[in-house]
Amino acid sequence: MNSLNQTIAASKASFFWQWKDINFGTIIALVFLVSLICAAVVPHWFTNFDPLAIVPRSAFESPSLAHWFGTDQSGRDIYSRVVYGTRQSLLIGISSTGIALSIAVVLGLLGGLGGATTDRAVNWILEVLFAFPSLVLALLFIAIFGSGIGPLIVATGLGAAPGYARMVRGQVIAVRNSGYIESARALGHSPLRVIFRQLLPNAMRPLVVMLTMGIGQTIVWASALSFLGLGNKPPAPEWGTMLSLGRDFVANAWWLTFFPGLFIVLTTLSTTIVGRYVQQRLEGRLP
Repeated sequence: MNSLNQTIAASKASFFWQWKDINFGTIIALVFLVSLICAAVVPHWFTNFDPLAIVPRSAFESPSLAHWFGTDQSGRDIYSRVVYGTRQSLLIGISSTGIALSIAVVLGLLGGLGGATTDRAVNWILEVLFAFPSLVLALLFIAIFGSGIGPLIVATGLGAAPGYARMVRGQVIAVRNSGYIESARALGHSPLRVIFRQLLPNAMRPLVVMLTMGIGQTIVWASALSFLGLGNKPPAPEWGTMLSLGRDFVANAWWLTFFPGLFIVLTTLSTTIVGRYVQQRLEGRLP
């Protein structure tokens, strides 16, 4: 029994020492991201207002105790729209990053494990994609397939994919000749098992940080496209769409664009802070 208690105490101490070096800024970033996730899942916990309810007599009210972030030109509560917009903004960021990662894994594995001809073909595809800035590539996709949240997610994912694909390819090339890969092959493991059990997890480990930061980046790109009117249709409660709706009233009603823009900035900043902390932990650079 004493041995069991000592083991439990040692586990608790180990957990404490693993996380005792987290700084105050990272804690704030984590709390903010957790709050965003809660707002995306259960937005009614944070507000009682309907984000689409029109109240003409309350139009253009400045921030107050009744409406924390003010109201828009139709009398809709900005705070509730920001809260309910969290779900769509996070959905766009996570889904776009997932699409980018899927494309990157396919191209990276083909380039890293294929022959010289396949590698040259993958490099050619990546060079063509890199010739277009990410937002221009996304705009091209939307111009072909139309606007809306679905094309917006795919377009943003396509824009982010080339950078991830090049990184995956480089990591696969670096890992494929390592000792544990050779050992797995010598033990008679099938090529698919070697790829999915040994090669891919080790090749993807350094990308965890980039993917964490990438969620914030794709939210910014999607918001920029929505600002141009290429994303969700008004009056959908989505941060980029809210920026687009409020841009004509910036001079007289600054709160229409300030608060959605603030949450875009804070989300991007928080994902970057958490991503850098994860990077430092993985690289063993924490004190």
